[in-house]
Amino acid sequence: MPKRVAKLFSDISRRGRRAEAAAFLLAALLSGTSLAQATEDTLATIANTRTITIGYREDAPPFSYRLSDGKVIGYSIDLCRRIAESVRQHLKLDKLEVVLVPSTAATRFVLVKSGKVDLECTTTTNTAERREQVAFSYPHFITATRFVSRKSDGLTSIKSLSGHSVVSTTGTINVEQLNALNRRENLNISVLLARQHADAFSMVEKGRASAFVMDGILLAALVASSEDPAAFAISEDTFGPPEPYGILMRKDDSAFKEVVNDALREVFVSGEIKEIYGKWFMSPIPPDDRNLNLPISPTLQAAFESPHEYLD
Repeated sequence: MPKRVAKLFSDISRRGRRAEAAAFLLAALLSGTSLAQATEDTLATIANTRTITIGYREDAPPFSYRLSDGKVIGYSIDLCRRIAESVRQHLKLDKLEVVLVPSTAATRFVLVKSGKVDLECTTTTNTAERREQVAFSYPHFITATRFVSRKSDGLTSIKSLSGHSVVSTTGTINVEQLNALNRRENLNISVLLARQHADAFSMVEKGRASAFVMDGILLAALVASSEDPAAFAISEDTFGPPEPYGILMRKDDSAFKEVVNDALREVFVSGEIKEIYGKWFMSPIPPDDRNLNLPISPTLQAAFESPHEYLD
């Protein structure tokens, strides 16, 4: 990359990586460097800015969430901070600033593709369709789509949702699964959309929706942190097979992806993952010290012991 384009790219990155985008594009075109080439090299950008940006979710405990004091914590966040340290060492930087950028189910892919975040560290399911847009790290969790409802409503199966109002979070694969099954089985479900997981669960709590369809682990966390966990039931029925979560990165940046996966492999194979996992799934967690008591499943343990890309 010509020096004048590299300098301009660095300056733009310090302002949020997308400010003055028109000037950046013009400089790239004048230099003969394509926009795709100029934005692909994540490691070079991080080295120039001495900054790595991490996308986080405000309401996805225990993976990624924000406390009332503004602190961002979670299982996925811990893994991404570990990756950030590996990136720092790989680039031989004395210091690397970690900048946290809020993300939602609806904005996460745009944030990654546009370069506003280098790593999106929340609860994104790896699917073939999504891999057309972004790249995924090795899986760091495996879950399936279920529903939560009030026990008093007696909704014990997916078919029992027939004729009811059911909510899910916009921009998620769970909505797609719910809509597909609703059409296929002619269940006549009224599908409602919520912007945040907490909003959707609140609709069930207040009786505005009969059930909330989401990843089972996220439902378990919401139930555990509710005022009356015993009032809710999570379905045994699933809307599809178990699928893995991965950390999002920009597509077609193999060098950065290799550093990310190498960092995760070290965490997984060394056994460090047991401590990180235990902290978030087998111990009391903020803000109310609830314990999910969810041991590592055999499927997830196998993924940790032999890390590899999920390409199904």
